[in-house]
Amino acid sequence: MSRRASLPGASELFRLTSSPALEPVPAPSAPEKPADPQRDQLGRAATRRGSGRQKHDSKITVYVSGDELVAMEQARLALRAQHGLVIDRGRLVREAVAVLLADFEQHGPDSVLVQRLREHEFDSEEATGS
Repeated sequence: MSRRASLPGASELFRLTSSPALEPVPAPSAPEKPADPQRDQLGRAATRRGSGRQKHDSKITVYVSGDELVAMEQARLALRAQHGLVIDRGRLVREAVAVLLADFEQHGPDSVLVQRLREHEFDSEEATGS
């Protein structure tokens, strides 16, 4: 009797879990030119959502301070306790990014993102004496 463990082969480990060949691919339709580009942009910003619970094909690493991590965990727990929303940190971050980008698309230079980055830039200049 062999002491070797029986492991699956590479073809089993790296097999496709869905069959894209069986799913019909819709024909691309010609995009309509919006009558008002600003209104179209506002509509996209209003409908921007975090991608939610799905398989994601891209990954980034973000470093946060201990205080930021504690604040995220407190927010996550508050969402669960007060609103019945059970989410993980990744979902929280994706939703926060979606909200911030929608605000940026809608308000541009007056967006929260631009204001906060300008404040941070000003703080950095003061600290370095520039």
